[in-house]
Amino acid sequence: MDWVQKIRNCFEVDLVYYTQHAKFELQNEEFGRIIENEIYEAICNAEVIEEYPTDEPYPSVLVYGRTKTNRPVHLVCAYNGEEDETIIITVYEPDPKLWSDFKTRRKK
Repeated sequence: MDWVQKIRNCFEVDLVYYTQHAKFELQNEEFGRIIENEIYEAICNAEVIEEYPTDEPYPSVLVYGRTKTNRPVHLVCAYNGEEDETIIITVYEPDPKLWSDFKTRRKK
């Protein structure tokens, strides 16, 4: 499944929904508020870094992308194939102390 393309397509036709958790994270991100336009910018150049195919009720992925201002963003997105819609589960700016190159988890 080409996750990123499916997610991008949902953004193009406004079939993207945010969980309460994602809305909270947007407002309260420790590195500064994330606005919805930044999410779209990050999706436009995103890559999947982890897949969670057994997540319920829909499979999900962790994607990494950068905004036009080069801000790194992680999103956990689920895709509902029946309705052809994306659900943003959480969104955050990855902490460089926890991620090397923002794509690989650092070992503890």
